[in-house]
Amino acid sequence: MYSIIVVPPPTTGDERSGAQIRLAPGDRLAFGRSAPGNDLVIAHDGVSRRAGEIAAHGAFWILSNLSARHTYVVENPEGAGEHIKVAPGRLDAPVPFEFSRIVLPAAGDLLAIEVWAPRHDYLHGTGGADGGTTAPAFAVDRTKRYFAVLAALCEPRLRGEPHAPLPTVDQVVERLRPAWPAASRTSVQWNIDYLAVKLRLKPGPETAETGSRLNGKKESLVSLALRFDLVREDDLAVLAVPANRVAR
Repeated sequence: MYSIIVVPPPTTGDERSGAQIRLAPGDRLAFGRSAPGNDLVIAHDGVSRRAGEIAAHGAFWILSNLSARHTYVVENPEGAGEHIKVAPGRLDAPVPFEFSRIVLPAAGDLLAIEVWAPRHDYLHGTGGADGGTTAPAFAVDRTKRYFAVLAALCEPRLRGEPHAPLPTVDQVVERLRPAWPAASRTSVQWNIDYLAVKLRLKPGPETAETGSRLNGKKESLVSLALRFDLVREDDLAVLAVPANRVAR
């Protein structure tokens, strides 16, 4: 079964341009400007004859940069600017993103190859070593007010705007008020302070800081939450107005 899907740039010299190329574990896809030796031809004068190679490895993939002078950037379109750089000549660089965009600098143009890794492997069964269950790294209760505050902070970036500025406290209050009529600046700031303690970003409530330091605290919370999937797009449902409060 295939594990990696490659979507070529819209303007390539390959007859499969725009089509999806599926790779099974162990398959390799070479790409470059010229046809001999390349599985995917990108007809652009700024692309090396042998530009690179994508290799599928189960639930992830690796990238080799065969260019002698160009650094390739692999972006996570769903991340907040998250990316990795693959230097010229670098072989077998692992790519950790489920959705990726390889950006090739090409004589003033930026060409993008999309790579998807939809396969997810999980441990099944209940067998394992005896003893107590490992404590979760970050224990959050999705029914609590603090989680709604965290979801509201993360919402712009989860909605497909990875570089969106974080909402202000007043904007969070307005976003929460339909489902939480008693929301106020004080209650939202309290929950932000509580989250910072709960997620171990600060020592304790006695050292809580507000004002000019609050935005840095929000940025740290959102960065941590998105990096470790504490808040996913599905969790934005906590911001919806309960059915029994919808006006009839």
